[in-house]
Amino acid sequence: MPLKLGINIDHVATLREARGTDYPDPLEAAEMALAGGADFITVHLREDRRHIQERDVLALLDRLPVRLNLEMAVTEEMVDFAIRTKPADVCLVPEKREELTTEGGLDVLQHESEVRKAVERLSSAGITVSLFIDPVAEQLQAARRVGAAVVELHTGQYALEAEHCSSVTQPRVQTEIQRLFTAARQGSELGLIINAGHGLHRHNLAAILPLPGLNELNIGHAVVARALFIGFPAAVKELKDQIDGFAKAPVGGGGGGSAP
Repeated sequence: MPLKLGINIDHVATLREARGTDYPDPLEAAEMALAGGADFITVHLREDRRHIQERDVLALLDRLPVRLNLEMAVTEEMVDFAIRTKPADVCLVPEKREELTTEGGLDVLQHESEVRKAVERLSSAGITVSLFIDPVAEQLQAARRVGAAVVELHTGQYALEAEHCSSVTQPRVQTEIQRLFTAARQGSELGLIINAGHGLHRHNLAAILPLPGLNELNIGHAVVARALFIGFPAAVKELKDQIDGFAKAPVGGGGGGSAP
């Protein structure tokens, strides 16, 4: 199946909330993302409501012609909200009020009971549940035990290392790429669907595209930032073209990314 691209529009809402205005509208950004080739839209409804609000989720669910992926914390309030509103997908993520962005994966291993309960409730409501986790074997195994069908591998540490190195061939970057490849293989062997995201952009994406069994990517902040200069549809199209170019490339010629 073709690799799908999800665009996270949280930071359109961040700009709106910075001034307490009604603009820019995340729904308009979502429509522009779709015009650029996005396959679906992702938003994170945080407990502190720092960017996306409930009204945004409702508007997106009402107007989008594609599925909505709702990122949220493992809390009774958020699970209840998702069951009421019925997004196609929910991705369970960790949250800390003081963080600027999600800093790591959900620790399923330490919170198996509550994660399992959330997965069961959401799945029973017909919602596909994914878990945003670090690329660690124990977390993959825990994700399988709690009944998740999908995991999203946290690519943030790879992105951070790549940002501080001149080449993806640097040992520290290669270590992170290897972790992601190993996790993708292990997850696939466990029967999990493999997604990936966090910190990705057009300059570091190539090394991620060959991940075994990769199903979907979620990219957000970089798209919003790039859109300031070239427009939203064009910022999305750059990524979509990169993904499509990799898919069409001959084996071994995928534009800079290869299995370690």
